[in-house]
Amino acid sequence: MRARRAGPGRVIRSITPSRASATTVLPGFTTPRIASDVTPCIVVQYASVASSTLQRSRPARSTSLMPRRRRSHWFLGDGMVHGVRLERGRARWYRNRYVRTGFWKNQVSFNDAIRLGLAPGGENGQRNVSVVYQGGRLLSSGEIGAAFELDPRDLSTKGVFDFGGVVRNSFTAHPKVDPATGYLHFFGYWFVPPYSTYYVADETGRVISAEPIEVAKPTMIHSFAITDREAVFWEGPVVFDLAEAIDEPLAGFKWTPSYGSRIGILPFGRPGSEIRWVEIENCYVFHEVNAFRDGDDVVIDVSRLPSIFATGDRGDGDIRVTRWRVGTAGPELTFREEIVSWSQLDLATHDRHFTGRAGYRNGWFSHLRHHPDTVDLGGIGRIDFRTGEEEIWDPGLHRHAGEALFVPAGPGDGEGYVLSFVYDRARDASTLAVFEALRIARGAIAEVELPRRVPFGFHGWWVPGDAIG
Repeated sequence: MRARRAGPGRVIRSITPSRASATTVLPGFTTPRIASDVTPCIVVQYASVASSTLQRSRPARSTSLMPRRRRSHWFLGDGMVHGVRLERGRARWYRNRYVRTGFWKNQVSFNDAIRLGLAPGGENGQRNVSVVYQGGRLLSSGEIGAAFELDPRDLSTKGVFDFGGVVRNSFTAHPKVDPATGYLHFFGYWFVPPYSTYYVADETGRVISAEPIEVAKPTMIHSFAITDREAVFWEGPVVFDLAEAIDEPLAGFKWTPSYGSRIGILPFGRPGSEIRWVEIENCYVFHEVNAFRDGDDVVIDVSRLPSIFATGDRGDGDIRVTRWRVGTAGPELTFREEIVSWSQLDLATHDRHFTGRAGYRNGWFSHLRHHPDTVDLGGIGRIDFRTGEEEIWDPGLHRHAGEALFVPAGPGDGEGYVLSFVYDRARDASTLAVFEALRIARGAIAEVELPRRVPFGFHGWWVPGDAIG
């Protein structure tokens, strides 16, 4: 593949966990760093990626003024956003900033809120899962709580963005931008009815649709998908139990097999009451790769776990990259599935030019290593869903790559680069690694030596340089 320059911009990454948690973690990797101003970066190899900014979100610290009965889980840490500005093949700066939520400002942890009887939501929540750029706004997202708007130039917190007062409680961890309309599709789940609500907002931030999705109980729905004409939801049997959450918030999410699992299809512009469901074998899916229409079928590629929270606070059993196919032609939906890969691949990304489109073919992943006590992110992988080709880059035992974020450099799926923050445990240092998107296994074509270690994190976004100024 001939190297092409991506447009100017910035990588913005989601958040980082802070103190030692109830889950054992690799030493140093989840310990947070203090918020940092402009700091120099050293390019240790040359890459032809031009300018933009990568911004990524991670759980950072767990603030608390209360004595701890148990340590906080790193999923519940305050959000810290990490960004690297790339311009004309050079790294101009690195920054990190806490998302200044109500919890962060008042030094109240998620655990404290539950124990004090304070319902998380609105300003109070951990914005520690992802970021999304749409309509000139950079929004930080999380499992529970309102969206917070950030300034993409310096990552500072502007404040709550509630879409004109319509979305006050919960803004989904994984919103989707429709590449044709520019509309933002998202949902929020909650602890009291309506347990889940699906929203669509235009590029001005005006909500043009808000539809309750009827579910029987408060279930944990982490993500969803869109095609060019419908929203796709999946509900696994993880049910929230408030009584259990009082002592330990994460314990409030209970694996409840009797609840069942299902997939729902809702055409754009239709009321939530018209969603159609099909029952499937119990499982849990945190992340999809993408979805699209194939004639009368809706195809969804996912990283499937057999269960979660059944025997601990991590996945139970191996991940299987799986293709779901939901038939919509008849009066009842039909379902079938096939395993695409047995490799341990999750935290998927795709070329967002092809979100919900049949032209999509490639997915990029974090490759998880087996570890008896914790989540161990290792290398990164790619699957071509048309040919079945799979490749994995292994960084070595002491290096750990985060999410593999695709950055476009041309119109075709896979024409571009993949960026990932890579932590070196032996040096207690991090780099931003750049790969040719269709040649992952060859290793990085460039790495930016960062002035601070970047801990474990979740998801990020590529913000074009012309949006930053």
